[in-house]
Amino acid sequence: MAFESLTDRFGGIFKKLRGQSRLTEANMDAMLKEIRVALLEADVNFKVVKAFTNDVKEKAIGQDVYNKVNPSQMVVKIVHDEIEELLGADQTGLNYAKNGLTIILLVGLQGTGKTTTAGKLGKYLIEKEHKKVMVAACDVYRPAAIEQLETVAGQVGMTFFSMGKEDPVNIASEAKKKALNEHFDVLLIDTAGRLQIDEALMGELKKINHEVHPDEVLLLVDAAAGQDSVNVANAFNHDLRLTGVIMSKLDGDARGGAALSIKYLTGLPIKFAGIGEKMSDLEPFYPSRMADRILGMGDVVTLVEKAKEVMDEKEMEKASKKMLDGDFTLEDMLKQMKQVQKLGSIGAIARMIPGMPKLTDEQKQRAEKEMKVFESIINSMTPYERRHPEILRYSHKNRIAKGSGHTNADVNRVIKRYEDSKRMMKEMKRYSGKNGGFGGMGGMGGLGGGRF
Repeated sequence: MAFESLTDRFGGIFKKLRGQSRLTEANMDAMLKEIRVALLEADVNFKVVKAFTNDVKEKAIGQDVYNKVNPSQMVVKIVHDEIEELLGADQTGLNYAKNGLTIILLVGLQGTGKTTTAGKLGKYLIEKEHKKVMVAACDVYRPAAIEQLETVAGQVGMTFFSMGKEDPVNIASEAKKKALNEHFDVLLIDTAGRLQIDEALMGELKKINHEVHPDEVLLLVDAAAGQDSVNVANAFNHDLRLTGVIMSKLDGDARGGAALSIKYLTGLPIKFAGIGEKMSDLEPFYPSRMADRILGMGDVVTLVEKAKEVMDEKEMEKASKKMLDGDFTLEDMLKQMKQVQKLGSIGAIARMIPGMPKLTDEQKQRAEKEMKVFESIINSMTPYERRHPEILRYSHKNRIAKGSGHTNADVNRVIKRYEDSKRMMKEMKRYSGKNGGFGGMGGMGGLGGGRF
């Protein structure tokens, strides 16, 4: 996951700092040296690293950190603010046309996932921004590029426009006319890439740019490209006057150096980040939230937003009340687990919860396996057994174990987990004195700690 190695390094650095009885210039310099090494290992550009550490030290001195009661917290705050500044400080949304059609030109090198990202962006515009979207196929060179884009467009509900292998400039122009005539809100133009920047590529893109006058010219860069992405961004920006960057494959780069370098060195904001292979795996890029994640502070806002998108709020409230009243069933628990699974992997969810210990790969795999086993065992029960697990005897458990492909011991563990969660909810209600507010996540209780 993005920035994972950097998060681990920062965690160790700040743990050492908190262990100091007082902050001195010597241990401040030692900390900055460690931060410098951590950033360089994360493939952050040397100029960026130098400016970053100088700014942190300058602000620490300016705020008289050495004489504060809790200097380590102040240093963390300064580092957080500086990371946020590197990433762009404020979230930068799309520039929509004041009236009528908004045109977005997608450009980039071959292999960065431009066509897939066009689909992801289209899905975001349709579902989150409630826009009527058309996509134009202007990559007439790559084999099957047009067919791929047509498939992607169909998956997300975009109108597809193609003129086959005709001149890309003419295709873009005709797509604009059609989008205007049919009152579309947004026209996405998927352009051709190359393995490297060349005169022919730039010449074609400049002609398209001049012909359609886009509101946004977004460069797709591969997060794993590291500092090379900065050179690519500068080259495209020189000829096309880019308006922003989409960082693809951010989920697959544990270092994150490209994201931390590109805004500082090019002045271009990161507008979106690709975080997975599914069409829904494109997020607006929020520098403050990303700074929180890098420093291991979680990202509750994004987690809550995702929960609102994928979970049935009324069902969750109803389930939460049943849990706190102590009358929820295995059926309810399974429903909640399925709702939670919609948020993403166990590891992704854990990273967004402040204070949550980092899960090892083994713990993540065990937790994912445990949820699957839990589900298969409950599905092997009759509806009455799910609602009244207290009736289960050896013969019932034996039948359930065989039906699910597991053992009697596994069935007993599921029932024990259910009973423990039920007991825990009763305790929570007793202490809170409220009928709600725990988010209905009881089905997750203790996952990863057990064994199946």
